[in-house]
Order: sequence, then structure tokens, then C-alpha cells
Amino acid sequence: MTRILIADDSPCVRQGLRTLLANHADWEVCGEAVDGQDAVNKARELCPDVVVLDFAMPVVNGVKAAREISRMCPNSQVMLCSMYLDSQLASVARRSGILGLVSKSNANQIVTCIEAILRGERFIASRI
Repeated sequence: MTRILIADDSPCVRQGLRTLLANHADWEVCGEAVDGQDAVNKARELCPDVVVLDFAMPVVNGVKAAREISRMCPNSQVMLCSMYLDSQLASVARRSGILGLVSKSNANQIVTCIEAILRGERFIASRI
């Protein structure tokens, strides 16, 4: 079973992601975080296989949280979801240990991204 931590400051987005990921038989959402610092704390506690981070979160943004999570939990694969994708964010994400970058608006890419990073591959949304 693949354990996934969802981190987003929007309860609606967290619920939507939870519902989307529940459709995958081998995946379970092991926790939710409401901001970047909460994501770091929960990743330390839960050691998930995958961490799905929003970019624009309060307290600590998704890139800073990803750096800390990658340092503390080297076996956790990290992906970033954002409403605003551009080449600059993709470049920062790559340098921060983030394997996946997708738009929140494209649910199919979120699932495809998780599948890719679980194989150890990098996945950057095609719209960038």
C-alpha cells in the first residue's frame, strides 16, 4: 500500500485530492496538512511514500517544505501542485528535490505524476 500525505491550505482541495486518490486501489491517504510547516511535521511523523504539496501555502511554502521533507525523509517522493505553473517554478522545483510538478486543474496529471514518481521518474506537467 502506497501512503500519501496531502498538504494544501484549502479544505476543499484536500477533500478533492483525497477523493481522487481513494479511487486508486493501492493508495491510501495517511494524513493531511493545512500549511507547509504542518506538512513538514506530519511527514516526519508519518514517513509517507508520497507527499503532495501545494505551492502557495501559509507559514512555509511548498518548495521550502519540500526541501525539509526531502532532507528528513529521503524515501518520501515529493510532488508540487500549483494553479500557476511556469518555467521558473519548474526550475526551482527541480533544484529542491521535487520530482513532480502539476496543475491542480488537471486531475489526470496528478495521478499520472504520482505513478511516475513512484517509479523514480521526474514528471513535469506538459503545459510548462
